[in-house]
Amino acid sequence: MDSVSDYGDGSLSSSGETARSYDFDGGSGLDPEKRHLTTDLSAVDGDSVVVVGSGFGGLSTACYLAQAGADVTVLEKNEQLGGRASRLERDGFRFDMGPSWYLMPDVFEHFFADFGKHPSEYYGLTRLDPHYRIYFKDGDRVDMVPDLEENRRTFESYEPGAAEAFDDYLQKSKRNYQIGMDHFVYTDRPNLRDYVDPDVLRYSWGLSLVGSMQGHVEDYFDHPKLQQIMQYTLVFLGGAPTNTPALYNLMSHVDFNLGVYYPDGGLGGVVDGIVELAEELGVTFHTDAEVREIRGRRGAFVVRTDDDAFFADVVVSDADYAHTEQELLPPEKRQYSADYWDSRTYAPSAFLLYLGVEGDVEELAHHTLVLPTDWNEHFDRIFENPEWPDDPAYYLCVPSKTDDTVAPEGHSNLFALVPIAPGLEDTPEIRRQYRDLVLDDIAENTGVDLRDRIVLEESFCIDDFADRYNSRQGTALGLAHTLTQTALLRPPHASKTVDGLYFTGSYTTPGIGVPMCLISGRLTAETVGKTTPAK
Repeated sequence: MDSVSDYGDGSLSSSGETARSYDFDGGSGLDPEKRHLTTDLSAVDGDSVVVVGSGFGGLSTACYLAQAGADVTVLEKNEQLGGRASRLERDGFRFDMGPSWYLMPDVFEHFFADFGKHPSEYYGLTRLDPHYRIYFKDGDRVDMVPDLEENRRTFESYEPGAAEAFDDYLQKSKRNYQIGMDHFVYTDRPNLRDYVDPDVLRYSWGLSLVGSMQGHVEDYFDHPKLQQIMQYTLVFLGGAPTNTPALYNLMSHVDFNLGVYYPDGGLGGVVDGIVELAEELGVTFHTDAEVREIRGRRGAFVVRTDDDAFFADVVVSDADYAHTEQELLPPEKRQYSADYWDSRTYAPSAFLLYLGVEGDVEELAHHTLVLPTDWNEHFDRIFENPEWPDDPAYYLCVPSKTDDTVAPEGHSNLFALVPIAPGLEDTPEIRRQYRDLVLDDIAENTGVDLRDRIVLEESFCIDDFADRYNSRQGTALGLAHTLTQTALLRPPHASKTVDGLYFTGSYTTPGIGVPMCLISGRLTAETVGKTTPAK
């Protein structure tokens, strides 16, 4: 593994220590200032702000508003900060309970740069090699690596002409990423009129705005395994190949060109870094402080927990959007009805096993995917006919391959994640049966038999997501990125019914995923700044 020192156009330099300056923009040829904060937030100077929830969206918003001079307090329901990026520590093992992929490193750089900082001041990065390993359930195995030429050869081995198609696909993906990030993702356009703009028309020309990912990928590759490789990242968007817009082919640029990394301490280490930045900016944190109600309006809010009442000029919710509206606000202050939330398409939940294992697991990489040769049935059982999948696609993470602090000596740290439909019945008996199915499947398809080597085991599933994170239907991620739940079709950052109440996180724009939630925090802060009356 290499520590990253400078990475731009597909090359990688390494050194004995993590450097303090990277370049992940890859020479976009576009305006990098589009990704830096330019909105005047001075209107919030001196205001008191309560942020409900400390996920990445809440942490990001808190940092931006505190930098602008607001007095920011963050209230977190659980015993630790980070929202879904919680950690489980037990018997010498430390697990990232939620996100475990460090993707889109440029987004983290731009976030810290908005405060005159750099990620390397808070945590180091290691580029993974391989980025990930895939076991297909017909006995085939493939590694995707940092070397693009090696990946080209892999693609060509499956299908004549696929290497050239790979080049064309990545070129399209890179263009979508650069234009999408610089002119759409970092700009909030909550109304239809925001799209009637010469810049929007100019930069959207040629983008993959129509059609699904499945149809788009089929234009480039015939082999189903190559199609799967190009679409596995849809799991991070909470969608399926048939219901995710083709625009999200930009994730292949993220995967192959920007690379896959591991931050020191895992994603929990990133949380620690952003919390440290927030505290430097003057943010105050309270854990074990579940919010029970939000009352009032701009300049006169009362936010109540079980033990305290917090008064604020502005409130920002990073809690589950539906939970905030349906449980924390009085009925007359809700933007949406219960029927609205019931009609939404939610991203998958997950069946998770956190396992402490004796010995090594040589057959597995840091990130390993196990995929049926036909995964359509699994997606159908998430989005079309919800039920527990009999032949699941799943993900295995072994951070002890990279980080020897996450497991005792002589042991491996491993978790298994199976995407499943939200809202399914989740009982101890179902978990026991599915646990055995997953462990059997791992042994059969990767050659790693864990069943007699497990020294620590915890599960986490639908009911836990609902209980720990107040997650509607136990979704692990939020609203899926379907064709009808993208951009201005997602719920807004500013409440339409309560002046001074704002929302951030995965339900809002730009959407699901750690980098998107960081950007959501900035968009929310910008919305606060634009809508707060000057003093």
